[in-house]
Amino acid sequence: MAPQPIIHTQQGLRTSSPSTPSPEHQVHLDSFMKQPGNETADTVLKKLDEQYQKYKFMELNLAQKKRSVIFFVLKESTNSMETRFLLADNLYCKASVPPTDKVCLWLGANVMLEYDIDEAQALLEKNLSTATKNLDSLEEDLDFLRDQFTTTEVNMARVYNWDDDSTKNKA
Repeated sequence: MAPQPIIHTQQGLRTSSPSTPSPEHQVHLDSFMKQPGNETADTVLKKLDEQYQKYKFMELNLAQKKRSVIFFVLKESTNSMETRFLLADNLYCKASVPPTDKVCLWLGANVMLEYDIDEAQALLEKNLSTATKNLDSLEEDLDFLRDQFTTTEVNMARVYNWDDDSTKNKA
């Protein structure tokens, strides 16, 4: 039987992002299957499935972080602004906000502070810059995870096919 092509396993950590594992390469599937801990194809498939589920969980968390990145835009106006604000879950109230030289920004952790328009704009621009960087990083991590899904799925198929071939050869 001809040597099997490279199999990829996802162990270790990617140096650029500690939150996502990176691939480690094995030369042949036969030698990979002879390593300690890889006694049967079912054992290897179970490990790969666990890894796949971890990647799915990480993807879910990263996608959730991506959705939570909110960009604020502050507009200067001399007219009243019509808006809706949240009263309770799924309950909004319509309001007309007159022009003002002060704004209150919700900072989180039950903290709200009043700022001058210029100070608030500077803070929000800084937050926008940080959020953009975070979004770029999240996109990179999600792209990496998509690659890992593909690699893991291919590995699972290859191990399954290897087991099927070895069972046929024994018979």
